[in-house]
Amino acid sequence: MEKKQSIYDFTQSALTDWFIEQGQQKFRAKQVWDWLYVKRVDDFSEMTNLNKQTRELLDQHFTIQVLKEEIKQVSKDGTIKLLFKLEDDHLIETVLMRFSYGLSVCVTTQVGCNIGCTFCASGLLKKSRDLTSGEIVEQIVSIQKYLDQQGKDEKVSHIVVMGIGEPFDNYDHTMNFLRTVNDQDGLSIGARHITVSTSGLAHKIREFADEQLQVNLAVSLHAPNDELRTSIMKINRAFPIEKLMAAVDYYLEKTNRRVTFEYILLKGVNDRKEEALQLAKLLKDKRHLSYVNLIPYNPVEEHNQYDRSEKEAIVGFYEVLLKEGINCGVRVEQGSDIDAACGQLRSKQMKKNA
Repeated sequence: MEKKQSIYDFTQSALTDWFIEQGQQKFRAKQVWDWLYVKRVDDFSEMTNLNKQTRELLDQHFTIQVLKEEIKQVSKDGTIKLLFKLEDDHLIETVLMRFSYGLSVCVTTQVGCNIGCTFCASGLLKKSRDLTSGEIVEQIVSIQKYLDQQGKDEKVSHIVVMGIGEPFDNYDHTMNFLRTVNDQDGLSIGARHITVSTSGLAHKIREFADEQLQVNLAVSLHAPNDELRTSIMKINRAFPIEKLMAAVDYYLEKTNRRVTFEYILLKGVNDRKEEALQLAKLLKDKRHLSYVNLIPYNPVEEHNQYDRSEKEAIVGFYEVLLKEGINCGVRVEQGSDIDAACGQLRSKQMKKNA
């Protein structure tokens, strides 16, 4: 029997094409879209304005629920981390964070990661496969259904594509995901409320610029020079800083949209005044359209060569950047009392199951 496809894999236009191919009227796609993303049903049988034949056709070809919740961790600050099991038994993480500006969900795009950053829990387990766009979309839908059940009329308002994996290494599925969650007939999450983070795949940054989306771009930089960056991020061998910054310049020129540079502070490694001044110099010519997000490190057991920077070092780094005219801030930590670092919960669970 042919394996059913997740209906969340389809954008609304692709679903419309499918209905036409099946000899159905194209308005059926909009009806189904409303059931999936506005009413958020769990079964095709609940789509009561479709005739029985159409519901059976959908059930024959598609599945609605692929993700199964394995573990839920709830932090005292309201952060919720979910471990989901996929149909092939792989595990992924999704995180809901509460901020003053709304509810933000961090999604995963790959099972494991091949980028190999030496400080990151996500890369402890190599990439098994890419997620489909439907598997990424369903992370958002699952969180929204959880919120619906709480009866507080809360909505996911922001998305960060910063979970396990490199989104631009799964480019097509990530773009389909963005189009689906942004669709005004469905979840309608504004493009400017969505941020995609990349470790620096320069050619994909250029391709992303050509998409002309309003989606925000974040670049995981973490070091201001090639020697240091290569020592903590092997991706820098393929895309050294000069090549990366040329791609960022292309993006800025094409979109005129601000880029965020993520910078995890590692004690005695990249958190000194020397690195702060180098970073300021690197970003000087694009400081009007850049922002540096300084991130206190969440220690990972397997990467015990790294420690969290002292508070004085973090403040000092921040003040140097400000003095040099670089827009910057220190990220507010979420979920520090649970497995906060991306990939930690998945890694722990896989060890238990081994």
